[in-house]
Amino acid sequence: MPSHTEIFDRIYSGFLGKAIGVRLGAPVEPTIWSYERIRDTYGEVTQYLRDFKNFAADDDTNGPVYFIRALRDYGLQATAADVGRTWLNYAAEEHGMYWWGGFGNSTEHTAYKNLKAGMEAPASGSIATNGSTVAEQIGGQIFIDSWGWVNPGNPKRAAQMSAMAASVAHDGDGLNGARFCAAAIAQAFVATSIDEIVATGLAQIDPNSTYARVSRAVIDFHKANPADWRACRDMLGAQWGYDRYPGVCHIIPNAGVTVMAILYGEGELTRTAEIATMAGWDTDCNAGNSCAIVGTFQGVQPSWDKYRKPINDFVVASGVIGTLNVVDAPSFARELTVLALRLDGKEPPAQWVEDFERRGVRFDFDAPGATHGFRTEPFNQIAVKAATDRQGPNSRGALEVLLDRLERGTGEGAVGDSAGRVFWKPFYRRSDFDDERYRPMFTPLADAGQTVKFKLQLDPWNGDGNLRVAPYVRRAISQQIVETGAWHVPSSEGWQDYAFTIPDGDEAIDEIGVLVEYFGRLKFLGRLFLSEFSVSGKGRVAIDPRVEKPEWGGITRFTWNRGHWSLQDGVIHAHTAEDADAWTGNAYLRDVMVTADLTPLAGKSHLVAARVQGTSRFYAAGIEHGEAVIVRQDHGATVLARVPYNAVPGTPLVVSLSARGEALSLSINGQQLLAATDGAFRYGQAGLRMASAGRMTVQRLEVTEL
Repeated sequence: MPSHTEIFDRIYSGFLGKAIGVRLGAPVEPTIWSYERIRDTYGEVTQYLRDFKNFAADDDTNGPVYFIRALRDYGLQATAADVGRTWLNYAAEEHGMYWWGGFGNSTEHTAYKNLKAGMEAPASGSIATNGSTVAEQIGGQIFIDSWGWVNPGNPKRAAQMSAMAASVAHDGDGLNGARFCAAAIAQAFVATSIDEIVATGLAQIDPNSTYARVSRAVIDFHKANPADWRACRDMLGAQWGYDRYPGVCHIIPNAGVTVMAILYGEGELTRTAEIATMAGWDTDCNAGNSCAIVGTFQGVQPSWDKYRKPINDFVVASGVIGTLNVVDAPSFARELTVLALRLDGKEPPAQWVEDFERRGVRFDFDAPGATHGFRTEPFNQIAVKAATDRQGPNSRGALEVLLDRLERGTGEGAVGDSAGRVFWKPFYRRSDFDDERYRPMFTPLADAGQTVKFKLQLDPWNGDGNLRVAPYVRRAISQQIVETGAWHVPSSEGWQDYAFTIPDGDEAIDEIGVLVEYFGRLKFLGRLFLSEFSVSGKGRVAIDPRVEKPEWGGITRFTWNRGHWSLQDGVIHAHTAEDADAWTGNAYLRDVMVTADLTPLAGKSHLVAARVQGTSRFYAAGIEHGEAVIVRQDHGATVLARVPYNAVPGTPLVVSLSARGEALSLSINGQQLLAATDGAFRYGQAGLRMASAGRMTVQRLEVTEL
């Protein structure tokens, strides 16, 4: 088995490859973009086909980010039924995560409905339940990359685990696709050739299957015509095309394209991505799968830069846990490395174990060429990239900020043409995107009261020493920049420590970084290096609906599942015909007090929630069916404590749920009514819940870490 550093580097490069392939192929994914139309419109694809401010989300990356959490929630021996529960737990119904194309049409929508109705996996995805047309669509392979990454050098186990996971929604050749792709990724950690990777993947599937036959057809054609991928694509269209297979997006034609792109790409990621995109059919899926395999095999290369730079280590997911939807590629790779080591019975580094459930972030720039999503304004004078000749004190890398001919500033603290910002974004709004793909939702990764730390070092080339910096944060709604420390000249003699506390305020924070200004007479040219950036400690979340905005079908700073969540007259209005939830805060909040000023208007259930780990795993407390209750929800409700309580519709209540260790308590209007003990959930978000049809308003929500 490779070392933990080698595993981490390969997972990181493979995940970047997946993101690159998905982003390149996505603009020509709709079926109107036939192979011929792509060829006639774009010719040879050698760059991204569309520029995105930020690429919103995609089901091809949602699955690898979220479904592997079954190993967190249910242990390393998680079953297909456990992965099915993971599907239900992290998806908002008909919002984000999957293509919600209708029961019997979309494989994932069909499986979700089966699971929600009480059917367990693998029956939820079987041919016996759904028929082969639904069960053998492409989703069998597009969600399984992480099962390969957590099994480095172990293709057999990768194939077994991926088939188990894919069986939630797929069967037949859908499972063969899962086995092939996961096994190929696992072998890519140790392989010496692309041919070896493909052969290893095929060794893990039924040799008499249609999936194996289309793969061998591509292999044989490649041997006879190694330089003409378009001829191979013509062969696939004639012998294995969409016209021969039912459903919206059958796996077999796309399996052919995936193997074709891997072979004709000759182990080079950019060419692999381009061939998979130009070949048509399910372009983002095929480019994503093939590039996950080749990216793991090749490792990060300078030739990737034109595709890698816009990714900037940042991928968006669209599940129900808002902070998990801001995916930092190196951090995610580190989490998967922890799982990989544990699956092999090895102890991960202590720091990585701490990072595994971190309330905050830690960016060490240790991954090859990592940037951790840092950005700059203005782009024409300040640019970031991974440092090639400077390392952090405890890392293999650092962030390099090029300061290109800054001119004399216009005044102290000014942020104008002569100044700029270097920052990381802990929160995103709808305006940060120019596409609606898979409709993500966000909650802030950094909150008031938390401590920000980082290191800086200056490398001046030209100027007269009057460059200065100051730490800052920006408020998400008003865009107000708040300086959090004094202006001063950074050291050029060594690394200098910076630390500040995120200030209180009614708005979320959407930028954390440093302001850069220059007041010299000569133009300044040089570099600023940043390393060891972290946000840590307990924070405070106080949501005043008067300053929030409606976005992504809900409200800023909240994710939601079912019901209608809106802002009216400065308060949150919640209205539902069934159970409905809205959540905020960090995924790893632990001991908290969640307090809502709420007014029941109709219905029997008005609750607050703590330690929310998804739609189906959390604690909730409040008023329900004429009682005050504390409830544990774990794919079914268990009342932990109850007492009669008559809530009058229209009468405001202050409802507080405290979770400290295993001790839970409910207070209403300042009076403790109930206490219970339960150890099922150690961390999670906070929020609001109605467990049945009803309506309520919420004037304020506070989450206090204890």
